[in-house]
Amino acid sequence: MRRSSVAIQRRNTRQRTLVLEAVRNRRDHPTAEDIYLDVRAHDDRVSRATVYRNLRFLEGEHAITCVKAPGGDRFDLRLDDHAHVVCTECGAVVDATVPYDRDADDAVATGTGYAITTHRTIFEGICPACQQKLANTAN
Repeated sequence: MRRSSVAIQRRNTRQRTLVLEAVRNRRDHPTAEDIYLDVRAHDDRVSRATVYRNLRFLEGEHAITCVKAPGGDRFDLRLDDHAHVVCTECGAVVDATVPYDRDADDAVATGTGYAITTHRTIFEGICPACQQKLANTAN
C-alpha cells in the first residue's frame, strides 16, 4: 500500500525538526555524522540518509548553512556572510572574527564579469589546543 504524501510530509517534518534541533544544540560546526549521532540519541529509528537529506533540505530553505571545509561539510546556524577557521590538525571549525569583505565581491565581479552574490572564506591554521599538544610533544 502506498503512503499518502501527507503522511510522508508529517514524518519528514518531525525528523526535520529533530535535525534542526540537533544543529541548534551545537556550537561547533558539526558534521552530518555528528548530527546523525545526536538525532539517533533521541530517535534510534532515524536513518543516516534521512539526516543527510534533511540537512540538505534545511540548507536549501536557508535555515542553516553548509561550510565546505577541508575534511568534509560542516553545518552552521549562522546565516550571515562570515569566514571560518579550520584547524589542520584536529579539523575543528570556528567562526573567524574578521568582517565580511564586500569589496572582494565587487573586485571579482569587475575582473570576471560575473554577478557575484557572495563568497566564502576559510582560513587554515592550528588551533590553540593543538598548538599546546604539539608544544608538549616537542618537549
